[in-house]
Amino acid sequence: MQSPWDYPDFDDHEIVHFVHDRASGLRAIIAVHSTHLGPGAGGVRFWHYADPGDALRDALRLSRGMSFKNAMAGLPLGGGKAVILADPARTKTPEMLAAYGKAVEKLSGSYVTAEDVGITVADLDAVSKHTRFIAGLPVGEGEVGGDPGPHTSYGVFLGIKAAVRRALGKDSLAGLHIAMQGAGSVAGGVARRAAAEGARISLTDIDRARADRLAAETGASAVAPDEIVTLEADVFSPNALGAILTEETIAGLKVPIVAGGANNQLATPADGQRIHQRGILYAPDYVINAGGIINVSSEYLRDADAAGVKSRVEQVPVRLEQIWSESAATGRNPAEVADDMAKRLIGR
Repeated sequence: MQSPWDYPDFDDHEIVHFVHDRASGLRAIIAVHSTHLGPGAGGVRFWHYADPGDALRDALRLSRGMSFKNAMAGLPLGGGKAVILADPARTKTPEMLAAYGKAVEKLSGSYVTAEDVGITVADLDAVSKHTRFIAGLPVGEGEVGGDPGPHTSYGVFLGIKAAVRRALGKDSLAGLHIAMQGAGSVAGGVARRAAAEGARISLTDIDRARADRLAAETGASAVAPDEIVTLEADVFSPNALGAILTEETIAGLKVPIVAGGANNQLATPADGQRIHQRGILYAPDYVINAGGIINVSSEYLRDADAAGVKSRVEQVPVRLEQIWSESAATGRNPAEVADDMAKRLIGR
């Protein structure tokens, strides 16, 4: 049996905490990659994993990604992530959420939890009754915090525009074709902004009804999930789950740009080089999708108002340009450049 230390994604994690609460049935993993810059911060994912090993792998990869994301966003936070192992029916109970909150509290602030796939703001409200170390709670209009999705989508939209300026020399998305994978909160926000600017959108989601609704709202075309990666377009925007960029899918890309909000888009580090060798401009995921954590960190740290959060999210294109400029100057791929920048920031 493979131990946590032997996983390729372990990468010197500081904490890997396995939680089992028999009374509620909760099974969860809390991973803290680094506290060099501050407490490990990142969302909790509620997902059914066919193999528990996949849950550990996901927690480790996401936690490491949060270390890099928070560092590159200039936040005084380390990186952490949690996953709750759901059953096939995705049963979620108040007792499970309470047990999860108590588990976070026992880590005494080493980990700050927030929202991720499968978890709602209402769920976090329930969790907050059992831990102080939480962000992304319901807020009033105009206040900092709450749902991170709109802030993530704003940053991704700005990042796509920056990539279009660099690769295509255009200041607008008008008339450009975006192939968008996903139709959830982040993808929806990006699609609405892109459509308002005149982009033509093809989109997909494993939930076809959700894809159809977003397509109807934005004037997009809904396509089958297996079609989206090979569409001829100006931008491929992955906004669903990770590891979508593999040797096989990269070979089939027919776009000059890959820029989207999904975490851990590269299946392996070698895939960053494969994209680069094909002449495709890549926006490192943890840089372009930092808007959500910028928002909830400001809620937790109480260090910015809504205008300050917006200003910080608008720095996403600046950081991408720094990465692309270094990539162009050195010949190294943007994913590798970003990783090295982030490692320096967290003392590694």
